[in-house]
Amino acid sequence: MTAAPRTEFGKGAARRLRRAEMVPAVIYGHGAEVQHVALPAHDLAKALKNSNVLLELDVSGSISLALPKSVQRDPIRPIIEHVDLVTVVRGEKVVVDVQVVIEGKLVPGGLLEHVNDTIAVEAEATHIPQHLTVSIEGVEVGGHIRAGDVALPAGVTLVADPDVLVVHILAPQAAEVEAETAEVVVEAAAPVDDES
Repeated sequence: MTAAPRTEFGKGAARRLRRAEMVPAVIYGHGAEVQHVALPAHDLAKALKNSNVLLELDVSGSISLALPKSVQRDPIRPIIEHVDLVTVVRGEKVVVDVQVVIEGKLVPGGLLEHVNDTIAVEAEATHIPQHLTVSIEGVEVGGHIRAGDVALPAGVTLVADPDVLVVHILAPQAAEVEAETAEVVVEAAAPVDDES
């Protein structure tokens, strides 16, 4: 992806960039001077559909690798307003939150509670997993899966507390079901007539 250097700043300059289908961004990290760039909006939006995507940026002929650190989106329109990128080098290990994907058949009568959608791991910058798969196949009611139970790809290590709950299989709350179906009778006291 080509990153064009930016020399104009402020809200007006940012609006002009967005009208030209570009997104203002900053690149920082490794003690280097912060670079202000503009990225093609369509290519960036497409790339950011993948979590923890590693971007290869061409800035004035110099190629660098960067990870999205912060993405600011318009609250109403499908527009990326600004992106903060942190540079990484091949072989460098980074800590990232990786999405958890649930697979497998839920035990009959169980309710799935997906407690944590991501797990913090450390991985080489060029080998960050797109997601971590958690199977609930065979997990009985009352059972759970913790971060330490999740199988990690080779070269990936757990950073999150291994006891952090990821998935819990609950039993339907009998009391709540009964409360919803039971007929509740409320007796109102008859008004007292004080007039004589």
